[in-house]
Formats: sequence, structure tokens, C-alpha cells
Amino acid sequence: MSAAGAGAGAGARVVAAVDLGATSGRVMIGRVGAGLLELEQVARFPNGPVERADGWHWDVEGLWGHVRAGLAEALRREPGIASVGIDSWAVDYGLLGPDGLLAEPFHYRDGRTARGVDAVHAVVPFEQLYRRNGLQFLPFNTLYQYAADPRLADAGTSLLVPDLLAERLTGRRVAERTNASTTGLLDVRTGEWDHALAEVLGIPDRVLPPLVDPGETIGRAPADLGAVPVIAVGSHDTASAIVAVPLSTPNAAYISCGTWGLVGLELADPIVTDAARAANFTNEGGVDGRVRFLHNVTGLWLLSETVRAWSERDGAPVDLAALLVAAAAEPTPVRLFDADDPSLSLPGDMPGRIAALLGVAAPGVGDRPAFARVIVESIAEAFARSVRTAGLLAEREVDVIHLVGGGALNTLLCQATANRSGRVVLAGPVEATALGNVLVQARALGAFGAGASLEDMRRRVSEAFPPRRFHPHP
Repeated sequence: MSAAGAGAGAGARVVAAVDLGATSGRVMIGRVGAGLLELEQVARFPNGPVERADGWHWDVEGLWGHVRAGLAEALRREPGIASVGIDSWAVDYGLLGPDGLLAEPFHYRDGRTARGVDAVHAVVPFEQLYRRNGLQFLPFNTLYQYAADPRLADAGTSLLVPDLLAERLTGRRVAERTNASTTGLLDVRTGEWDHALAEVLGIPDRVLPPLVDPGETIGRAPADLGAVPVIAVGSHDTASAIVAVPLSTPNAAYISCGTWGLVGLELADPIVTDAARAANFTNEGGVDGRVRFLHNVTGLWLLSETVRAWSERDGAPVDLAALLVAAAAEPTPVRLFDADDPSLSLPGDMPGRIAALLGVAAPGVGDRPAFARVIVESIAEAFARSVRTAGLLAEREVDVIHLVGGGALNTLLCQATANRSGRVVLAGPVEATALGNVLVQARALGAFGAGASLEDMRRRVSEAFPPRRFHPHP
């Protein structure tokens, strides 16, 4: 791997990746060539829910401003950028009319979705939904949000967040297939819109835009942003992340760990059995038609919200790195909590909610390292449980776990996951999502030659970003 910013060299492809998470966003330059796979961050900006009179929203105009500025800076540094790709979190959408966005998109953690769940299940029971869309039950899946959104009747189309930003760049209104699979309105077997399901749920057919696949060119950016092609990638950030997981064996599991922990297996075909439904496993679309068979575990959101609450209480930032060092010195806790408990899903007093689940008093300042250790171990236990379940449901003997994303930097979490799963954990790459975004663009531009597979690209990842190995300890 070349040093970041060293230049692409002859024959290399240079692309820009817009990678948006639920707490921050980045614009990265990716360089891919013979013996070269590197990322350079050119912009980073905060992202998160904003509270309005009617609930929690995304500040999409602010987000768009950051994206435009980041792309302008990327082009300033690398005028030879050949394309742009966008990925983000799933399920949230913007409704558009003839003149653009009708209102700020709601945030998936807004409480309004509860009434949408009731409305949908009154028409189509969850058992039937699962057989059709293959999705685990999450109260914020897009079809539940639609059922709670009276503005839908006024919309000409609906675009998920990465598609909404692609529309700002190109003027074209399309839905990238991997992210569309999280709406609950895609047929799990065909990968096409389930128009019959939409009709029975009262969702206007017009709001479902044409589907595109990763690697397709959506359109071109405006002239002031270089008029470069905008290429569809795995626009669901987990779909991009899984592209860059260097799966080392056919029975490897993955954990894409950030705000959420997405824990599962890559399969050729969906699993929509009663057992998979009962275990709340989902079948989401992956790049090249792969199936991401996984379970959503509440991930580092629990730790970040706890640290945020403490920082607000102290009136000064809490040093997370120092906190984790101190937590690692604490004894392994005997008592854990369920990281997936619904009470932990909304912003607010996270330390108080976790303490309530544990049946203890809220921690004082001196108790924070031990409390942080409980949080990390509880997340690791949820990860290990989901890996075991995935293996049972798919009839695979999981032999190694690849942990990618920001969680790969958390040594305590990686080791706890290895200990609790009894499996070696291979940690990294940290920037898996941006890498997957870059790789799909580069392949579309011919960087890997004709017929390059996911496995070909993953070999490049493992060479450029050797993982850290964590062996289980008793």
C-alpha cells in the first residue's frame, strides 16, 4: 500500500467516495492500481439527528453542503478523479415532488414508526412479510415509516439517502438495489420491487423509482464538480463494507461494527425459514447478487451515547481512549445486559437506561471504567450469540470472524468477541465501507480487468491491509 496522498501513478484509477454514517460523514479519495490500494480522507464532518417540533430529522441540506464542499476539495487535490460513489445508512428517505424535497427526512430513531408497525401488520402479518421480503423485524424499516408518513400521498417519488444525494448531483431519480432491499418492499427472491405488496399496503407505485445495480453509471455531476460520472456502489454502507471484508474461508462470519454491529454470513441464496424469522435474521442485498444474511446488533452507539451523556454532565469531553484503557484493566464482569433491548434505541440518558437494565445505580465518575467494560462485554456477547445463530441457521461451522469498521480499532471489543465466541477474530480494515465503495467504482472503470470477482478484490484488500489477529482466551 502506498502512502496516502503519494499520487496515483500511471494506469491507476482515482475515485471519490462519499461515505455517510449515522454520526459522521467523510469524503475520501481512493487510488487503485498495480500494487496500489489506498485511501486519503479529504473531508470529515459531523452528522446526527436534529430535533424539530414534529420529531427527529436529518439535516439533509447541511449534509448536502458538506458533501459538495468535500467533493470540491477532492477535485482540487486530484483533478483526475474519474468518478464518484455514495454510500450511507439504510431505510431513511426523502420524499420529492416536481420541485424537489417536500420536507426534511425523518430519522430512523424517531418514535413515530411504532404506529407504522401496527398499521402494516394489521394488513400483512409479519410472518407473511418475512417470506416476501426476508427482512428481520426492525420498527424503522422503510415500509413502516411510510405507513406513518401522511406526506407520502403528496410525493412523486421517494429516494433513500444516498439516492437523494445522487439525485442532487445528477438530476436522476433511481434506487440502488442493495439499499432498496432494506425498505421491505423488494422481493427477496427476484430483487425487484414487490408492487403487489406496495399496493396492498397503500404505498403508491409512483414513489418506487427505477432500480440500478452497483457498478452502473447513474449520471454525471455538474460542471462545477468536474462533470465526473456518478457510479452506483453498494449504497447501503454495510453492502459496501462487506465488499472489503477479506473473507479468509468459506465459513467465515463478518461483523461490520460502527454505530450498529451487522453480524452475519455472505450467502448465495436467502434463508426465509421460520427459524430464521424467529431469530430475527435478515436477508439483504449485496453486491453481485450476494445475500447478506445478518442480524443487527446495537453496536458502539451504546458506548458513544454513554460517553456523550457523561461529557454533557461533566461539561467537558470524556477521553474515550483513556476510558477503554482503564476498562481493560477491570475484571471481566459477571453481569451483562442485553445490547438489543428496545429501551436502548433512542437518544437520551444511556448510562441511566443501562443501569436500569442491570438493576444498579447509575455509575459515579469512579465507576466509569467498570461500567464501560460491561458495555463492551455486553456488545461482544451479543456479537458472539449472533455468530453462533447464523452458523446454525445456515448449517455452517463458523471458523473465523472478520471484524471491520470502526470497531476494529477497539482492542477490548475485538478480544472480548474472540473470547466469547471461541473463534479467532481478524480485525480490519477499519475503513471497509469506503474501501468497498472505491473498489466497486474502480472495477466499473476497468481497474481489475475483465470479469473481476468480489474474491479478486478482497485479495487486494488483505494484501494492502493485513488484519490484526485476536485469539480466544479462556
